[in-house]
Amino acid sequence: MQAEVITNIGLVRKKNEDAVFSDLDRQIFIVADGMGGCAAGEVASAVAVETVSQVVLNNPGESPGEILRNAVYQANNRIYEIARENPQYAGMGTTITVSWIVEDLIYLAHVGDSRAYLIRNGEITSLTKDHSLVGELMREGGLTEEQAMTHPQKNILTRALGCNPLVEVDVAEVSFHKGDYLLLCTDGMSNLVNSEDIVRII
Repeated sequence: MQAEVITNIGLVRKKNEDAVFSDLDRQIFIVADGMGGCAAGEVASAVAVETVSQVVLNNPGESPGEILRNAVYQANNRIYEIARENPQYAGMGTTITVSWIVEDLIYLAHVGDSRAYLIRNGEITSLTKDHSLVGELMREGGLTEEQAMTHPQKNILTRALGCNPLVEVDVAEVSFHKGDYLLLCTDGMSNLVNSEDIVRII
């Protein structure tokens, strides 16, 4: 198995508020996209990745799905408390998507609009649902993927870490076969590159 990590500030923003974690030996991969202005988004995503990775790495014995869920809960609590105790971080939050490959299964935990894709035999499947206004419109059939990529409200999230003391975490498991590709990405990619182009690039 191979893993690659790529992050790029792009042409629009002055700082990169993404954070990533990659442990190929234990097959744990995390991406988070912070928000909140100033340094707050950068702090939120870093705290999320650090907290989740440490909880996952230090909790053997439980089921992988429950470990991931609890890890994201802990990250949410930590970000929320940091923001509450430090006025300069008020309003900060982050998305998070975590994958943990155990034998032939991918376990996922997800909050926000950072995505996980599975590419198998030239076909791409989104393993996550965007917790965003545009994501809801797409699921209701009101927007196509291309329309969503340029929608003026594409950055409005309906769920994120750190915004409230409690957060709902989506947890799933899917099969992982030899020859499959797993892609985790933030909206910095998914807002610019459609599914068909992702398959061609991979």
